[in-house]
Amino acid sequence: MKAPNRETLLTYLRVERWASELEGREFADAEALAAAATDAATPLTEAEIDQALAAHPRIGERPVGTGAEASFSADEQSASESEDEQLARALAEGNAAYEARFGRIFVIRAAGRTRQEIVAEIDRRLLNDDASELDEIAEQLRQIANLRLRAALEEAP
Repeated sequence: MKAPNRETLLTYLRVERWASELEGREFADAEALAAAATDAATPLTEAEIDQALAAHPRIGERPVGTGAEASFSADEQSASESEDEQLARALAEGNAAYEARFGRIFVIRAAGRTRQEIVAEIDRRLLNDDASELDEIAEQLRQIANLRLRAALEEAP
């Protein structure tokens, strides 16, 4: 199995080095590709984290655009949507506090998480020191990339 092309890879994780490491390589199967994708994203530098975050909407906000990244984000966040106005306010306040504390948007693998779980994670991560939070962000970006890659491989003919 051949790795997807560079532009497709960048919709999973917008990190140029990562896409370059995987582009054009052959893998025995989808599991080998997923493992290589995780390895190539470990570690992510602070500059790579910032590069990747530039492609992500704030959690709880609708993605802008119609491309693959926007579609992935919309799908990933849809399960955590809620009509609860207090919860929406708590998420917005958490996002603002996080951005004030760390100077970047909060990112989390939203797939499989409720809005309450996401708000609780913002609160927990606000207690991290800067280095610990960079590690958490990198792990969340790896999880998101892996989910996107696996979803795309399942859809492929």
